Amino acid sequence: MKSDQVLFRAAECGSETDSPLRVQGKFFFVGEEKLYLRGVTYGTFRPNEQGEEFPPLKVVNRDFARMAASGMNAVRTYTPPPLWLLDAAQQHGLRIMAGLPVERSVAFLDYRKCARSIEEMVRAEVRARAGHPAILGYTIGNEIPASIVRWHGRRKLERFLERLYWAAKEEDPQCLVTYVNYPSTEYLQLSFLDFICFNVYLESQQCLDAYLARLHNIADDRPLVMAEMGLDSLRHGETVQAQVLDWQIRTTFAAGCAGAFVYAWTDEWFRGGGEVEDWKFGITDRNRSAKPALAAMRKVFTEVPFMEEVPWPRVSVVVCSHNGARTIRDTLEGLKKLVYPNYEVIVVDDGSTDRTAAIADEYDCRVIRTANQGLSSARNTGWQAATGDILAYIDDDAYPDSHWLHYLAAPFLSTVNTSQAAVGGPNLTPSTDGPIAKCVAHAPGGPTHVLLSDREAEHIPGCNMAFRRSCLQAIGGFDPQFRVAGDDVDVCWRLQERGWTLGFSPAAVVWHHRRNSIRAYLRQQNGYGKAEALLEKKWPEKYNIAGHLKWAGKVYGIQYMRWRPDRIYHGTWGLAPFQSLYEPAPGMMDSLPMMPEWYLFISLLGLLSLVSFLWTPLRLIWPVFVVAAGMPLVQASSFAAHVNFAHAPHSRIARFKLRLLTACLHLLQPMARLCGRLRHGLTIWRQPAVVGLALPRPWLANIWSKRSLSVDERLQGMETALCAYGALPLRGGDFDAWDLQVRGGPLGSARMFAALEYHGDGRQLLRIRSWPRCSAPAVVLTLTFAALSAGAAADHAWDACFALGAVALFVVSRTIHECAAATAAFLTATRKMEWEEKHDERR
Repeated sequence: MKSDQVLFRAAECGSETDSPLRVQGKFFFVGEEKLYLRGVTYGTFRPNEQGEEFPPLKVVNRDFARMAASGMNAVRTYTPPPLWLLDAAQQHGLRIMAGLPVERSVAFLDYRKCARSIEEMVRAEVRARAGHPAILGYTIGNEIPASIVRWHGRRKLERFLERLYWAAKEEDPQCLVTYVNYPSTEYLQLSFLDFICFNVYLESQQCLDAYLARLHNIADDRPLVMAEMGLDSLRHGETVQAQVLDWQIRTTFAAGCAGAFVYAWTDEWFRGGGEVEDWKFGITDRNRSAKPALAAMRKVFTEVPFMEEVPWPRVSVVVCSHNGARTIRDTLEGLKKLVYPNYEVIVVDDGSTDRTAAIADEYDCRVIRTANQGLSSARNTGWQAATGDILAYIDDDAYPDSHWLHYLAAPFLSTVNTSQAAVGGPNLTPSTDGPIAKCVAHAPGGPTHVLLSDREAEHIPGCNMAFRRSCLQAIGGFDPQFRVAGDDVDVCWRLQERGWTLGFSPAAVVWHHRRNSIRAYLRQQNGYGKAEALLEKKWPEKYNIAGHLKWAGKVYGIQYMRWRPDRIYHGTWGLAPFQSLYEPAPGMMDSLPMMPEWYLFISLLGLLSLVSFLWTPLRLIWPVFVVAAGMPLVQASSFAAHVNFAHAPHSRIARFKLRLLTACLHLLQPMARLCGRLRHGLTIWRQPAVVGLALPRPWLANIWSKRSLSVDERLQGMETALCAYGALPLRGGDFDAWDLQVRGGPLGSARMFAALEYHGDGRQLLRIRSWPRCSAPAVVLTLTFAALSAGAAADHAWDACFALGAVALFVVSRTIHECAAATAAFLTATRKMEWEEKHDERR
């Protein structure tokens, strides 16, 4: 009777597999319902007379019924399952992740006939099962040995796996396809896969948690599934196996994984022509008697991804909107579907003139109406009215995943990192957005995160961020001067300035609509340029001399054409268990074509090319002009060619149009940003040191003092004084023969060196030496234009001579002016220090 009840319960669940499984961001969905994969591996078994590596149907039915009764909904096989097994899985409400054993013959990729036979095998196996509702997806290989990958080379194997991926898609366009990787070939870049699978065996919960964070960044915006995890009960004992599986599964789902497969269902394991008896990873023994691990799995599968008894903190979700009637309904509908147990929603209507407030009134939320004072002011209004300990912000053109607040709040519960003041997550483009929005999503300038490590962020975007209320209150909230953008960057820096850290939760997903017109996108980028200018005025030390942010972490979502090759850490003889791909940080040559100021350089070369009509030798500038103008074009074309429009029309012409538009946006974005930067003073020729002018010459100062201070204390005092005057002092490096430098601009600067003498009467003599310095670009530009002017004069091309000479004189005068400003900064700070010492001596 009991077994009949189990079979009836399994049959009831069978209808769930009739709906197709789809990928949406970091998770799987059946219709509109999220599906976490709670699975177990099955096989391989001794082949039967038909060569099928599975037990008889009677055994399979009994196994599948127990799996379904234990809370499992997925089974992973290592070989293609026969149709009768798929029918049995469907009857019991299970989905099969079917293995295509590519790895068994992948060593022969050097032979075309073998490669073709592998592809034909994939096509035949997928064709035979196409459309079966019990198919979860296909794995085109499992743990291809690291030595084989190294033998063929990473790129060759990546191309071959992509070839197999598309072969499977041609036979069954709706199926999901993945490859099961493992730490020894972690470096494989398989961006074409529908979801990412890894086999990971780590017996330390802390190590597993850290490694899952790394794998999430490798998976990017796709689901991450643990395809194998478990423990050998033969060596560790069945009780320890159950305990380890408990925390392995909990850690996996809490980290944001979309599913996990426990290895394995039974100790029965056939491989290499014989039964394997020296491992016992099964959660049942060879006779299918349950081990303690099965009960542990049954319990934990009913509680994942999050336990209900956890004391979740109250979260206040703040939505700030100005004329957001077009999209705010999606936001509020998404917030309505949150499964978090303790939250409130506050909508701040920032002076909207459309139906924003009326739409918000239809939902269970608090609506606060204010005059239009800008985004930062609205965000301040929201947190000041909130009642939660955690303040979560989402934009009015975004909507959250149903577990968004769980993944945001979980890091705040950690007792390990109590200094974490904020947590952010990714923002992805909805698949239902139009073609222009899809192109904008792949264009530069979108909201993205900057990570210092796999878990710690330097910046989290404003459309998806959460703060401890106490921390946000301690820094006074958001700066109201940032009316449209830049407030999230500013608040992140102010929190870090207080010594707090920012976290990143890869599963805390929101769906963020991108701009759906080119004009709206360019207007947004122009506003970002203005925000950069405001940030530079408030945080000048965060910007380099060219006016660009000096991020310490990795900026996600920005691609570079790298001139330096990637490197793979293989270990000695290729034996490292964890082998990673190391991408060099983008250098000047990598990022130059993406800088807005590159277009100014192209314009300068264009003007020089026009002067060639006055003086023939300047025609040599034309090739340089063509190369400079062509670099952004090549870069934009390369990026657009590699974009994967997953839901794009199947027509080649349609995909070509999308890629063409994406390339155009790559070219237009720096121009729009440049306009915003120039209009608000963020120029490459800006002058950071504004304390007057002084003759740019070397000088020496001697300051007597009764105070006993060290050299570093004196230099820190000098730094403080320079910052107070608006100068930006830079410290000399470990191998520099100077202590501080002040830049008057990109062409001229001044440096100083300090020494300290100690005298017997307790007095000190501080000696300061300073000298002006022309930058290398100033010298090169001056000599180049002077030489060109002289050459034009020798050829009696007087118009060109005067034009080129005027440029040389301008560079010289500008250099002198910047050196004079930097010299004045040091003189002013030194005179202040001297006055303080004299005033102290008189007292």
